[in-house]
Amino acid sequence: MLPHELATAALYDSARPDAVRRQHGRGKRTARERIALLVDDGSFREIGALARPDEPGPDGQPILADGIIIGTARIDERPVVVVATDFMSAGGSNGLIGNEKQRRAMEIAATRGHPLVMLFDGGGHRIHEGLDARDFAGGFDIQQAQTRLSGWVPMVAAILGPGYGQPTIAASLCDYVVAVRGIASLGMAPPALVRAATGETTDADVLNGPDAQASYGTIDAAVDTEEEALEALRWYLDLLPSNAEAELPREVPALPRADAARSLDDAVPANLRVGYDMSEVVAGIVDDDSVVALKSAFAPNLLTALARIEGRPIGIIANQPLSKAGMLDAAAADKAARLVSLCDAFGLPILVLMDLPGMAVGAEAEQSGLARSSARLSLELGAATVPTFTVVVRKGYGGGYVMMSGGRTFHPELVVAWPHAETAVMAVETAVELVFQRDLAAAPDPAGRRTELIEQYRGQLGAVRGAEGFGYDAVIRPSKTRDWLADLLAVLPRHRLMDTFTPRRHSVAPL
Repeated sequence: MLPHELATAALYDSARPDAVRRQHGRGKRTARERIALLVDDGSFREIGALARPDEPGPDGQPILADGIIIGTARIDERPVVVVATDFMSAGGSNGLIGNEKQRRAMEIAATRGHPLVMLFDGGGHRIHEGLDARDFAGGFDIQQAQTRLSGWVPMVAAILGPGYGQPTIAASLCDYVVAVRGIASLGMAPPALVRAATGETTDADVLNGPDAQASYGTIDAAVDTEEEALEALRWYLDLLPSNAEAELPREVPALPRADAARSLDDAVPANLRVGYDMSEVVAGIVDDDSVVALKSAFAPNLLTALARIEGRPIGIIANQPLSKAGMLDAAAADKAARLVSLCDAFGLPILVLMDLPGMAVGAEAEQSGLARSSARLSLELGAATVPTFTVVVRKGYGGGYVMMSGGRTFHPELVVAWPHAETAVMAVETAVELVFQRDLAAAPDPAGRRTELIEQYRGQLGAVRGAEGFGYDAVIRPSKTRDWLADLLAVLPRHRLMDTFTPRRHSVAPL
């Protein structure tokens, strides 16, 4: 073997049996095993394999590849750029050369317009290198490199081991993130650092485990195995173009899940107080087995997802009546705004399925920054250039109706109502209590008068009444929704021809 072949062979798992055995003993694959499992066979081309620092790590061992494996590959025949931290080399930590390798990977993703895939196991800045201001004071431009990728190419990450600090920040800049239960942990600081800095004792499983972080909105999904994590990345990438200028991917059309499609006309109860699962409504409209849920454990009163209709990708925002009756609170508004931002960046149309009892009210709602978050949602929908569609599934009350693109608010390409839809400034029962206090107090039978007023005004809230004022394009059966959407998806331009009336660089996002 030639010298470079000998040096390269030393990097491979076969040359490090003890380290591999320890990694497997932790219940984890090696970085190279993960890459092989994720990408198309034989497609990975490693870059910077021989790069490493002159000095060994704290254990006296050479830091092979400087703990970072990068390269180009294909996933389902589409080119991607891969970055994987190698826990077997200095815990996968970031050294100066490793940072340069990551920057190079991001440069390739940027200039070629290829998605960036990041597999984290360990990582974070290498502490003993970071204790020299000569090296640390200059900062690290991988942060800027990744932020410049946002909205240009899809970025996905899997947390497959400890991922505190820099890996958590890098993952949070990605569009889609999964983490594996039992082996993954993430957050801004590990428990040991927290204890050293503040004296606070934290439970890593409770605070930093995948399920906890999913509930905070840091990651999109917690899964049970590495295979599930890598498969989830594939499913997500399959729904997006390779970059913001590439054509949207088109798959062979598929029918919705049969049982969900059959029951769609009866899925939404006419009684406004009866709950139902909005995910079953979604399943009755979109292609079977095409849904990728985004941040499902965060703000569960609102669903956000990517899916396909007749093989064409689409983003979905939908109130979930099974959680908080589907109301719009600050977390839900932030979640919806992010979905709009993602879809507008990559040219995916947006479908809003509305069953909204209103916005959250009270001290907690105000303290949560609901005004700021709802303004952010309004900003994203108002600035969106992609086609949008609004379906009033059952109810749309108050300011939330406006914020979620009710009626003509943001000029959707299609706005329809289902037969039991109601829209008003607020629930009729609440309105009667507010407006007719004196009337009710003076009535011989206040309860009877209340019922009379409620029935009088409820008759003015229905779908037909809304269509009479041209608030809707049509009132349709739920089972017809897919046909309307499929017809439009086939003919609408990817972006609106005029997206603004004002010469500006960009809007100013709320705090």
